[in-house]
Amino acid sequence: MATDTYHRISVMFLLLFILSSIMVANAGTFYEDFNITWGEHRAMILDNGKLLTLNLDQICGSGFQSKRSYLFGRIDMQLKLVSGNSAGTVTAYYLSSEGPNHDEIDFEFLGNLSGDPYIVHTNVFTQGKGDREQQFYLWFDPTKDFHTYSIVWNPRCIILLVDNIPIRVFENQESIGIPFPKSQPMKLYSSLWNADQWATRGGLVKTDWSKAPFTAYYRNFNANACVWSRDSSSCSSLSTNTMTNRANWQTLGLDANGRRRLRWVQKYYMIYNYCTDFKRFPEGRPKECRHSRSL
Repeated sequence: MATDTYHRISVMFLLLFILSSIMVANAGTFYEDFNITWGEHRAMILDNGKLLTLNLDQICGSGFQSKRSYLFGRIDMQLKLVSGNSAGTVTAYYLSSEGPNHDEIDFEFLGNLSGDPYIVHTNVFTQGKGDREQQFYLWFDPTKDFHTYSIVWNPRCIILLVDNIPIRVFENQESIGIPFPKSQPMKLYSSLWNADQWATRGGLVKTDWSKAPFTAYYRNFNANACVWSRDSSSCSSLSTNTMTNRANWQTLGLDANGRRRLRWVQKYYMIYNYCTDFKRFPEGRPKECRHSRSL
C-alpha cells in the first residue's frame, strides 16, 4: 500500500515537472523565439534580444514570425505603437495557420491622424472564413508606453485581452455547426505595413511619408502554450486533469468580473460589431451571433 502511494506521488510530480517543461511558458529572447521574415534592415532585434522594432518607409514595411507553432495556449506580447501621424499604417499582430482553409486570430492596429484614437480591428477566421470583424477604441494612448495584448486560445473559447481586460470572446459553438479552430497549429506573426487604401477613415486619409520611417516596438513576449512539432502536440501525452490544474488558460472562460469588464469595453469602446451590422446581413445575423452569450 505504501509502495503504491509512493509510486502515485512520484508519477504526479513527474507529470508536473514534464508539464512545466514542455508547455513552454517561455520568456526567452527575440533571437530565440522569432525569425525576421521580410523588410531586411527595417526589422531589428536590439538590447541583447529583449526588444524588437519594425519599421515602415516608402519602399517597404517589415515583419517577423515565431519559430514555434502552437495548438492552444496563451500568447502575451507588449507593444508600443507608431506615434504621431500614423495614418495609413497598420500594425498587425496575429496567430495564423497556413493554407486556403486556414485559421487565424487577429489584432490589427489601424493608424490615425495625430490626436485621433487608434482603432483596434479584430477578426477570427475558421476554415478560411473570416468576416467576423469587431473594432474598438482604446482607453489609453497606445503610443506613449508599452501595453500587453494577449490571445487566449483553448478548446472552449478564444479571448482577446488588452492589459488583461477582455475585449472580445469567440466561443466554441461546434454543437450548432459553427467551425472552431482546434486542429490547425498556428504561428505568431506581426508586421508593419502601408494600407492607406482602407486603414484610416476608409482610405480617405493617406500616409504622410514625410513622417517616415514609422516604428512599432515589441518586448516581453511570453507563450504559455502547447508546441506543435512533427504532427503532435507537446501537451498530448498529459492527462486532462493535470493540464487543467496546472494551466489556467486550458479551461479559461470569463468569470463574473471578466464578463463585467467585457460589457464595459463593449458599451464604451466598441465602434463596430459585425453581429449588429444588419445592412451587411439582410437575411439574418450569422449563426454564432444569435447564440453567443458574449455579444
